[in-house]
Amino acid sequence: MSARNAEKTIRAALESIITQTFADWELVVIDDGSTDATQAIIERYSTRDPRVKPHTGSPEGIAAALNYGITRCRGEWIARMDADDTMMPGRLASQLAHATENPELGVISGLVKHGGTPGGFANYVQWLNTLVRPEDIAIHRFIESPVAHPSVMFRRELPACFGGYRDGDFPEDYELWLRWISHGVKFGKVPRHILTWNDSPARLSRTHPRYDPGKFYQTKLNYLADWLRENVRPGREIWLWGAGRITRGRFSGLARHGVAITGHIDIDPKKCGPRRDGLRVILPKDMPPREKAFIVTGVAKRGVRDQIRRELQSRGWRLGRDFIHAA
Repeated sequence: MSARNAEKTIRAALESIITQTFADWELVVIDDGSTDATQAIIERYSTRDPRVKPHTGSPEGIAAALNYGITRCRGEWIARMDADDTMMPGRLASQLAHATENPELGVISGLVKHGGTPGGFANYVQWLNTLVRPEDIAIHRFIESPVAHPSVMFRRELPACFGGYRDGDFPEDYELWLRWISHGVKFGKVPRHILTWNDSPARLSRTHPRYDPGKFYQTKLNYLADWLRENVRPGREIWLWGAGRITRGRFSGLARHGVAITGHIDIDPKKCGPRRDGLRVILPKDMPPREKAFIVTGVAKRGVRDQIRRELQSRGWRLGRDFIHAA
């Protein structure tokens, strides 16, 4: 766990760790340059419980702090936690039991409860909790991050094999999951709530520009392009479902990765026809035959993704073979 200026929340986080039903753990907690009482609180807890191992450093950012923390961990499994969230008492026990039952998994998460007001982030958590099976997590990873960062537990050898957190102008956790899955690492989830994910206005994912939606799209396009090259046979056209300005802008980066979009599909007849960029916009009824086309769905509006999926599946198109969701 890394923490910076978390004096208002870190006590609850630490208490939720100390009261775990599974007791054979150590907490490597990195104070990433706090200027409030965070360090003093961590030190008091380490005096009270020797399993709490404090480390202090200059503020180098979350990626550097977490990579340093990984080097200090001694366990077979490394569990992530944030200083403003709380674990359910059985979190560690249930994840370790799931690991024993599913030895093919390299990363294990679980369901999370949303701690905050109803709205956007709560909708994301609701979607997140529908992804439990490894195959569902993998195939839906281009929509959004398929696991909550502070809920994961991963095998300690994974960072050495496939790299740890990368620091840059992008969401470091989402990039890590996409990279590991691209290397064949299987993700799974405990089908029960293991964490309360608090959505405070000061949360890093709400305040830092690296978590802007545009950064998520830039990150996913790197890996989506690779996936399309590997999974769409040569000669099969790639169509993007969605012809709105925002959708076109978000997916324009595919061309920079060597993936050409043949055209767009949209339900709005007013958008149909040739565009100035040379691409056509067609209605769903005019889609090419399934054997000649592959569809990337790029419409992010709530509920539309499911409508598109039902439309395609009613025509015999198969998720992962004939189309994939990317928004």
